[in-house]
Parts: sequence; C-alpha cells; structure tokens
Amino acid sequence: MSENKFKTAIGSGQQQIGLWLSTGEAVVADIVGRTGFDWLVIDGEHGPNDLRSIMRQLQVLDGLPVEPVVRPPVGSKWMIKQLLDIGARTLLIPMVNTPEEAAECVRSVRYPPNGDRGMGAIVARASRYGTVSDYAAQASDEICLLVQVETKEALENLEAIAKTDGVDGVFIGPADLSADIGKPLKSDEVLSAIDQAIETIVAAGKPAGILTFDEELNRRFIARGASFVAVGADVTVLLTTLASLSGRYKNGGAEPMKVTSY
Repeated sequence: MSENKFKTAIGSGQQQIGLWLSTGEAVVADIVGRTGFDWLVIDGEHGPNDLRSIMRQLQVLDGLPVEPVVRPPVGSKWMIKQLLDIGARTLLIPMVNTPEEAAECVRSVRYPPNGDRGMGAIVARASRYGTVSDYAAQASDEICLLVQVETKEALENLEAIAKTDGVDGVFIGPADLSADIGKPLKSDEVLSAIDQAIETIVAAGKPAGILTFDEELNRRFIARGASFVAVGADVTVLLTTLASLSGRYKNGGAEPMKVTSY
C-alpha cells in the first residue's frame, strides 16, 4: 500500500490546503488534481454523487499528488464499508455529535478484532482486487478518519470527540454550526466558537480543519491553528471565474460575481 501522505502531514502538523469537488464529474477532478492542492473532498453529502461516480473520481486522482477525501451523506456503517472497498482511504464523516458516534466511526473503518468492517476487500479496488498482500493487516495504517463537528451539541462534546482513539482529525463545519447557533458566520458569537473549537482540538492533540469561501476567514483560522483548510469549491471557482471573464467583455469590466461565503 502506498503511504497516505495527507494523514502523515496532518499528523505532524504540516499545513494542507484543500478544495471541495462538488460537480460529481471525474474530468473536473482530473483537472483540479493537477492544480497544486494537497487534498480534495469528493462530496457525497451535498454533491450529486453515487458510489460509481465517487469511484471514477478516485480512479482519475490515483497517482496524482493529492489526497482524495470522501464525504458520505451520513456515517452509516454500510456506506463507510462500500466507500473503503472502492478505494477511499480518507473519509470525512459529517454530523458527529458525541464521542460514542466518533468511536462507532472508528470501528466502521477497522477490521476485527479492533472494529467491524466486513472482510470483502479481496474482490474490491481497495486491495487492488487482491493484489495487495496482507491488505487487511495494513489497511488501518493508511486509512485516515476525519470527523465533522457542526452543532452546539458537538461543541459541548468536542474534547471527548477529539480524544477518541482512532480519530485522525476534527473538521469544523461552519455553515451548519452557524445555523445551529442561530447567528451569521461572521458574527462575534460564531467566530469565537470556532476559534475556541480549534484551540480545543489542537489542545487534545489532533489536527483541526475547516472550509470557508472567504480568504480573510481562512487565514484567521490558519493563524488560530487550523492545519487542514479547504479554501473553495470547484463549482464556485468555475462560476465566479467565468462570470468575471464574460463580464470583462460584455459589461465593460463589471464587478466580479459574488458567491455566498461560508
């Protein structure tokens, strides 16, 4: 098995800059995978993805200098099993609110006796269809489990979630968190909560991650200690860049299109 360099990097405190893949299209993943980002999230929660489209994106990113991170819609055991078998090795599990839920995610990515992942990878892409010797014995070393905290309940349990053995990183979901708090993302209350969350995660000995489309906020959170930060999404970059290009010719240099930030 090849080394999961993203897991190694965040485990040693190295900065990793990422981007969201929200189109569900392999050709877009292929292009973005060549642009210098350290990690890319194939989004199965809000992107138009299914198991086959996720696998196709994993295939085109294979061998490129970037780590694909797959986010399922939910942290269901059967869904995690399928994603691991098609070759995902870094997972971002949304809406993890308690240490018990975090521990269940850990069990889902590990084989017995340390977990309950099904023993079927010998016929799956994960083991290169049985050509990786001792895949089951090696798998846990390279699988990276990221859990996403995005509610007030999760913040109350954050230290325990972060200290859960087998959780490799904790990702803050700012949009859902601000919605649950009932304040805009840029409000003092939400920003203070995020700053404190980053501090708690780092103090627990785990890397902290986040996504916003706002460079000022991203740099703020990096300065606070966030080490894996996603800075945009393929759809928004495509939209704003092309709108700016057309505007320069059609509208006499009109202001670039704005995209809602979170």
